[in-house]
Amino acid sequence: MEIYLDNSSTTRPYRCVCEKVADVMRNTYGNPSSLHRLGIAAEKEVKAATAAIAETLGARTDEIFYTSGGTESNNLAIKGICSAARGKHIISTPIEHPATLNTLYSLEDEGYVVDFVPVDSDGRVILSDFEELIRPDTILVTAMLVNNEIGTVQPIAKMSSILKEKCPNAYMHVDAVQGYCKVPCTAKGLGADLISISGHKIHGPKGTGVLYVRKGTKLAPILFGGGQQNGIRPGTENVPGIAGLGLAAQRCNHRLPESAKNMAALRKRLESGICSRLDNVKVNTPECCAPHILNISFGGVRSEVLLHSLESEGIYVSSGSACSSHKKEPSYVLTSIGVDRKMIDGSIRFSLSEHNTADEIDRTISAVCGIVTRLRKLNMN
Repeated sequence: MEIYLDNSSTTRPYRCVCEKVADVMRNTYGNPSSLHRLGIAAEKEVKAATAAIAETLGARTDEIFYTSGGTESNNLAIKGICSAARGKHIISTPIEHPATLNTLYSLEDEGYVVDFVPVDSDGRVILSDFEELIRPDTILVTAMLVNNEIGTVQPIAKMSSILKEKCPNAYMHVDAVQGYCKVPCTAKGLGADLISISGHKIHGPKGTGVLYVRKGTKLAPILFGGGQQNGIRPGTENVPGIAGLGLAAQRCNHRLPESAKNMAALRKRLESGICSRLDNVKVNTPECCAPHILNISFGGVRSEVLLHSLESEGIYVSSGSACSSHKKEPSYVLTSIGVDRKMIDGSIRFSLSEHNTADEIDRTISAVCGIVTRLRKLNMN
């Protein structure tokens, strides 16, 4: 039996989502911009998904825009604000996803000034430092709700409150790809002007995403075409993907209270089981964190070796962000929170979903402890 603990990389789609996508592809294949019956049927699917997603965010339906995923949503939010706003100053954190960081680096090449607010040893923004960075010409703050490597939950609502008090015309963008349907996530609760979401992180289809844009936000498009989605994100809508995303969001959000509680309990069970049986380990995930992520460093072991050893036993984990897994540099997230380089080299991210069970966690604890013990003995010889 395989045990899948790499849900921060991607999740297994719900069966009902797969069936919905297939049904729409087969039977509702019209262009939603067409005026005939098949086009109207396709438009109806898009509208139903939009209503479902808007409800989960406490948003209006005309504030929901579809993209190809979290990367595009982040790019559209950041570049779209910069193109529409007057000012050249942006604030972010050093532990953002590459979809945000690389977008910001490209803007620096265009003359924008980007300040990265320091984080503490838990990866949490230091609010006093954040407040000092805000300037009259600040146009955007972009920050993750939940860090994809260590599970830190940022104080987004407090950051937004500070920003709006000091610079009312600046915008707050939240990368909620790892937080949506894992922790409470509404536009009002976060104080967000823009929110990025990815379908494949919530048991939906890959290649689907959402950008929430608060009504009145000035956002310029980064793509140009036929004017779909009010010109903000043109191009024929991915109707099957959108239909599946809407169903996944509705189902995942409905299960959030129970699934979050269960995932948190299983994460704690995994952490306690490993730490009680092995020495020279470091838990990199803070005490107050998202329910589904656990990052642990194992001294004296290379993460790649441990990862593949677990894979041979049918257990799937990650050595960090999937988007950075082929890079040889140490994790910039773990580096930013002060983890020793040797411990970074032995870090593993376990990420859970509502499908995981206590039996799977117990089997994982046994496998991890056995493999780490064997690897350490081999390294000593």
